[in-house]
Amino acid sequence: MLTPALAALAMALLLGLQPVTTDLYLPALPLLTVELHAPMSAAQLTMSLVLLAFGIGQLVMGPLSDRFGRKPVLLGGLGLHGAASIGCALAPSIDTLIACRAFQGLGLAASIVCARAMLRDLYEPRQGAHVMSWALSGLGVLALASPLLGGWLTAHLGWRAPLAAVAVIAVATWAIVAALVPETSAQRDAQALQPRSLARSLASVVSHPTFRAWTALSSLTYGGLFLLLAASSFVYIGVLGLTPWGYGMAMASSSFSYMAATFYCRRLLPRHGLAGTVKRGAVFTVAGGLGMAAMSLSDSPALPGVLLAHWLYNFGHGIHQPCGQAGTVGPFPRSAGVASALAGFFLAIVAFFVGLWLGQALNGTLRPMGMGLAFFALGTAGIALTLVQRHGEHFEAVPT
Repeated sequence: MLTPALAALAMALLLGLQPVTTDLYLPALPLLTVELHAPMSAAQLTMSLVLLAFGIGQLVMGPLSDRFGRKPVLLGGLGLHGAASIGCALAPSIDTLIACRAFQGLGLAASIVCARAMLRDLYEPRQGAHVMSWALSGLGVLALASPLLGGWLTAHLGWRAPLAAVAVIAVATWAIVAALVPETSAQRDAQALQPRSLARSLASVVSHPTFRAWTALSSLTYGGLFLLLAASSFVYIGVLGLTPWGYGMAMASSSFSYMAATFYCRRLLPRHGLAGTVKRGAVFTVAGGLGMAAMSLSDSPALPGVLLAHWLYNFGHGIHQPCGQAGTVGPFPRSAGVASALAGFFLAIVAFFVGLWLGQALNGTLRPMGMGLAFFALGTAGIALTLVQRHGEHFEAVPT
């Protein structure tokens, strides 16, 4: 049985594989675009397609984890992620890199789905949100370190080095899970993969208003975060003139803001509950989104102003995300894998379309990133103040 501390550590590693996969190579993105002679749209596919595969993969990994348990699905997915990461580091062309990134996304799906499902296996929603906030503090450390490491490796060893570092981290995570993480699912759902039973579970989850409220919140707040991830290297390096190392420092500072928010989230939860906590987080989200939009309207946007807006949005995200991840699976103790998979699927679909849009919209200015972030900030705040307040605390167990 996992203690809360070990559970938080395990989930930090599993959830942290996502920012490692997406953030560590960001400083290399402009350079690999040039060296592989790739158009902007293809470069964005290395970000957006991994999220699409990640989303589709969750629809498979979730039911598999309900049927066979969390640990075997975790080990299989982490193995696939590690192999694909090696392929990314060795990719001779942008097409090969895009294909390997898609397989990374499929493997990553097991890590995220099983981490969320393990949370519901072990804890009730409010306690789960507290443990998740600790896990996301650990994730914040990885998110903070990833662009710093990626910037240093890119500057000194070229664009393949950050991709090789992702492979090393993936293999290490597989070894840690194999050695330390026990099975957390107390019972298997023998019918989880039967089409009729699966359809019934999916319908039960999607129709639940609490699931819809928290999934909408998580998807919109992550849509803004992904916009920052996918556009920021081109903006900070191409528009604001930072070096890859300087860009890594900027991204690390925004990750520190996110990590600080997870600590603040833990202070808010006992007093205000999940719904009250995200209501307060919405203030930071809106300030960041509108601040970035205002900076984008300037003819000469100032780096400090852009960074401040980035920090504020990330701070709001650090409050919304632990609550959203606990809330989406809260009503479904028997089918947490399916609920986690569906929530992740919707989140990934939003991110995929953000990536497609950015491939066409990025124009050498701050404006696409600024206006896009304002859109997601207002959408997140709208959900936090309406649907989550009406349905966000309804955690009665639903039979599925």
